[in-house]
Amino acid sequence: MGFMTWTEDMSVGVFVLDNDHKKLIGIINQLHFGIMAGHKREILAAVLDHLVDYAKSHFAREEALLLRAKYPDSAEHKLDHERFVNEIALLRERFKSAPAAEIDQELMEFLSNWIVMHVQVSDKLYGPRLNARGIY
Repeated sequence: MGFMTWTEDMSVGVFVLDNDHKKLIGIINQLHFGIMAGHKREILAAVLDHLVDYAKSHFAREEALLLRAKYPDSAEHKLDHERFVNEIALLRERFKSAPAAEIDQELMEFLSNWIVMHVQVSDKLYGPRLNARGIY
């Protein structure tokens, strides 16, 4: 079992976005496994970069669907995505030079807290609106 597990109660009711969330959790699990296995910082940094790149593509896909559905909180949702990208960029910089135990724990706590809160709170709110607009 990984660090995080996607469960059906995390579903937002939109197939492509649920799949994106599953993939994000999978990448977070890869990062956690690498940290626990003591992989080199360069390898972990590459996984972290992959996570950021995938998150950005997911955010773009999600934001496009929110605009298509005329979701009233799409601007705030986009800001939440930007805050994530900014925070992860700061952590990524610290990841290069901070003591491994310190930044690894902070990074994993941030990722697990963010994805749970974002998906299970913010993203859950748009599901019914997208479904009502025929987006499943």
